Amino acid sequence: MNTSRSRGSMWRSAALAALLTTGAFTAASSDAQGESARTESPVASSAGVTESVVRVKAPLPASFGARPAACDWLSYLRYRSSEGPAASADADRILVAQPGILEGAGAFDSVARNTVARAAEQGLHLEFWALDRRSNCLEDRTGIASGDQHTAVDYYYRGEQVDGRTFAGFVGNDRLGWMAKLGIEQTVRDEYDLLTAELPDQALRKEKVLCGGHSLGGVITGYFATADFDGNPATTADAGHNQCAGYFALDTTVSTSLADLSGSIPDDTNLPDVGLGYGVVQAGLDSGVLPRSLSAPVLLNPETMTLLAIAGVGAVQDPGGEADLPSYLPANTNIEATNRFLFSEDTATFLTGSPAVKDFRLTNEAVLGSLMDDHSVPLAFLQSSVGFFDGGPIADKNFPVGNGSSQQPGLFGIEYKAIPDQPHGPLYTWRNYDRVGDADDPGYRSADGTPFTDAGKEVTDIQELARSLAEQPLDFTEQYFPTKLVTDLQLATSPQVKQLIVHPEGLTANPTLTVLAGDGLLAGRVPSDLHPVVADGYQHLDVLTAAPVQNNGRPEPVSTSLARFARSPQ
Repeated sequence: MNTSRSRGSMWRSAALAALLTTGAFTAASSDAQGESARTESPVASSAGVTESVVRVKAPLPASFGARPAACDWLSYLRYRSSEGPAASADADRILVAQPGILEGAGAFDSVARNTVARAAEQGLHLEFWALDRRSNCLEDRTGIASGDQHTAVDYYYRGEQVDGRTFAGFVGNDRLGWMAKLGIEQTVRDEYDLLTAELPDQALRKEKVLCGGHSLGGVITGYFATADFDGNPATTADAGHNQCAGYFALDTTVSTSLADLSGSIPDDTNLPDVGLGYGVVQAGLDSGVLPRSLSAPVLLNPETMTLLAIAGVGAVQDPGGEADLPSYLPANTNIEATNRFLFSEDTATFLTGSPAVKDFRLTNEAVLGSLMDDHSVPLAFLQSSVGFFDGGPIADKNFPVGNGSSQQPGLFGIEYKAIPDQPHGPLYTWRNYDRVGDADDPGYRSADGTPFTDAGKEVTDIQELARSLAEQPLDFTEQYFPTKLVTDLQLATSPQVKQLIVHPEGLTANPTLTVLAGDGLLAGRVPSDLHPVVADGYQHLDVLTAAPVQNNGRPEPVSTSLARFARSPQ
């Protein structure tokens, strides 16, 4: 376990800033009017995997109203075997993945690379397409793409220019009118339009494409599988299930129900009461009375979600250096409330704000770990298993829920939470996943004697996570998640949503691979009838972020299972 499994030297600079303008793309096709209809540009390569970012023009119907020009494009990250064919149609198989709630294409970075590499070792040339939701067109990565943490903070929070560009601000509800109609119907239509544009031959799609997703992406895949796209149920070549040779579900199920996603949606988001009925909810979204983008008072809003990527920049830039991000950030109510929520040892600390996160000495890696690790962040759907704090005394984090309480797994997850215990003291470092359990590991324990963690529960390399957050041209997180997408699914029994399930037999028309996180959203209630692969010790995000080699010396099970399934779906 002492050997670092970081891919650091295998990555090369991706020139992310160049990707912010269409003119930078190196491969393009044109539509009938001569306008570029498809663009593709290389991003980064590592260990036999070539990555590019692809954009395909797919204008929304006029009924959606005014929107930025960028929102008439669909985007995805394309991963392929460097030794394989250049054309997608010539690949042995193509995995197409829908993201979960508040999740962007960049979140699939590790599992995509691992799956393509694992298959290539067996002579199988796969492609993995990580889809980005259309609403991610609103995100501005200019500050993150600078590769410098201070520059990013100054760009997003202080109005400083980067490469001559000034941040236009986080987009308010009054400018999101077009998103009022961006629900499940348009989401599955976007996937269909992308597939037919990139792979025009339906017979080839049926032979080679595997459709799936993570978390909410499993439910989206269920609706895709049951959809009809030409308006005539009697003709089935266009049916969703006939675009796929099989399905895959990553810590979710391929279904048309939200029931399996308990804990994936925080209780304090601005979702309206579904008891209002479909028509009332839609009227509220159309008028703007209901927020068109999902958010919560702390952490889950565009301003604070941006902080995750900024923390990733610092961890890449200077992993072991002492962080100044907490003190460099501007003082505002939103950031202050988020810092208190994430870094308070108990209720008294949360209420007083003392000691604050800026009172502790933390490395840049430790800052990122405190924001994303399952023993720190109290939101299950944001948790990954990237190691543990090191370098000083550690205490139980008993806010917002006390360790050992009955509030598990649900929203807060099942792991005991920990927090540094000595302000103005030692420099707290981060022990990466593959060093947990080593001879020099202090083996921190809770006040009740329970070990906080062990090697079997640590699976994700913090440097890979940092790079996925900081270096992908499409975000790991999602700043503007369409409220309508979730309200549609919550109102699944309404006639307006039920009518979208035209081919219910589509759910079982193809073989399905279900891979569940052992400590994820379905912990303790694994659906045995699906014969799932269970990745022991994994949290909800770990099925996407886990390192290629685990602490037991064995290959990562999610990508291994995906590669096996891609060879012979059954």
